[in-house]
Amino acid sequence: MIKSKAVMIGAGIANMAAAVYLIQEGHWNPENITFYALDKHGSNDGSTASEAATEYWNKNHPMENTKGFIARGGRMLNYRTYVDLMDLLDRIPSVTEPGMTAAEDTRDFDAKHRTYDVARLLQGGKGIVDGHKLGLNNTDRLLLTKLILMRDDEETKLDNVSIAEYFKDDPHMFQTNFWYMWETTFAFRTQSSAQELRRYMHQMIYEFTQIEHLVGVNRTRYNQFESIMLPLIKYLEGAGCKFVMNRRVTAFEFKDTKMQDEITVTGLKMLNTNSGLEEHVAIDDETAVFFTNGSITDSATLGDYNTPAPENPDYGAASSLWKQATEHFYNLGNPDKFFADRDASEWVSFTLTTKDHTLINEITRITNQVPGNALNSFISTEPITPLGQKDVNMSIVVHHQPHFTTQKPNETVIWGYFLYPRREGEFVHKQYIKMTGKEMLEELLGQLSKVDPGPTNIMKKKDQILESVINCIPVYMPYASALFNNRAKADRPKVIPDFSTNLAFTGEFVEQPYQMIFTEESAVRSGEIAAFHFAGVPDSKLVKTPRYDHDPVTLMKAAKRMFD
Repeated sequence: MIKSKAVMIGAGIANMAAAVYLIQEGHWNPENITFYALDKHGSNDGSTASEAATEYWNKNHPMENTKGFIARGGRMLNYRTYVDLMDLLDRIPSVTEPGMTAAEDTRDFDAKHRTYDVARLLQGGKGIVDGHKLGLNNTDRLLLTKLILMRDDEETKLDNVSIAEYFKDDPHMFQTNFWYMWETTFAFRTQSSAQELRRYMHQMIYEFTQIEHLVGVNRTRYNQFESIMLPLIKYLEGAGCKFVMNRRVTAFEFKDTKMQDEITVTGLKMLNTNSGLEEHVAIDDETAVFFTNGSITDSATLGDYNTPAPENPDYGAASSLWKQATEHFYNLGNPDKFFADRDASEWVSFTLTTKDHTLINEITRITNQVPGNALNSFISTEPITPLGQKDVNMSIVVHHQPHFTTQKPNETVIWGYFLYPRREGEFVHKQYIKMTGKEMLEELLGQLSKVDPGPTNIMKKKDQILESVINCIPVYMPYASALFNNRAKADRPKVIPDFSTNLAFTGEFVEQPYQMIFTEESAVRSGEIAAFHFAGVPDSKLVKTPRYDHDPVTLMKAAKRMFD
């Protein structure tokens, strides 16, 4: 049903993409597009700590130290797969590079700073691990090959099957270099969905030949807020779209119809989080509602150098609204699969800001790579999993500097994360989730000291490094991996649910054919699909999605790599 106006619930990349396509492909008046959201960051974040401290989820948890920078997480780009994202970024100007689109900005920077990770895995007693040796045995190869060759119409065989269950007769898989690299590159956990792992095996199959160096990873010039989100915001604001912030939409109002599966939104209830007042927005027949129904950064909280990040029990703003919609209709998925199992979805990350290059120079010496070369993961020397296996303790990303446009000349920013936050540190004997920023840094220094080739160990410079710290901010994210949670295919709604007259679902908690999630790509495509639907643009104009799992050359290279 073609519309002429839009209400966007959520101001993440999915809804912003939808707005761009409505304007450029649907030829809508931008003034007819209104966003209601808590903030404009979405999950592609990056800001000063002082800005982040004032946002909705942190207002009840004041920070003692608001200096430095914060990035709750980051996404690795990949031009070969992220075709919709790059199409979107080619439609808007960069905010930092005059005369370039946001896509040209990213391609220009990436061409001059190619990723080549030579220290993807590190382990005490070994130093840099030879990641080229994937460590797979024949059982591992057989089960991976079954996933790779599984047809799309067979995918429901993996409904409610976790990765651990899929490999239940093959515990060896979880002790391979392949698993250590795959879990930390994409943030899979053993509890995650085997169905989603299959999709990654299909779309990222070419990573088999390069995962130890991450040469397929492309990077933005600055953090993804300034290089991706800010260009979108500036473009949409400049065009005339309206942004109404500090609003938490709490309930849909639906039309009463004889057919109980017909979905028509007639109004929205929302909370003004500044004033505390309830507000109401009526939805008329000319208006489409674009709803981002889940966020991996909802309920995330910050600590600081001397304070752990507190746990926030909130179910999440977006997911609570999704759950309210499912109480009215039976074909809108099951949010509890994603937001009621924190054990499967929670992370802790940290952002470290220093006033000089002492630490970054030490990391460069230990890893033999300059800042910007992706991801370093530290494998335990002792068993740490429930199965009594070794696993990755923590991972860090040393960004190309500056990572923020407002960094001072000698300031550096480093990001790291703990995929299993309830595990205990090896050098700071408490759960990662309970560590202060300083303790997370001390744990990192301990891990680096184990793999330091010398002759002078990094611990000799510990006092100097601690003195250089401006802030180290821990972040608790209860839903960081929620989009990987074990699920059935029907647990996510379609972008346009059956019998919906004006409601679309966008983001990374929607079901799209073939799309893998935890990428800007799937979020952008969901917005594109929804925009085309309500603007009457034929699907034939959607960006063409490549199928590398159908490419014989790619498959042959992957098969060969499994046996290296």
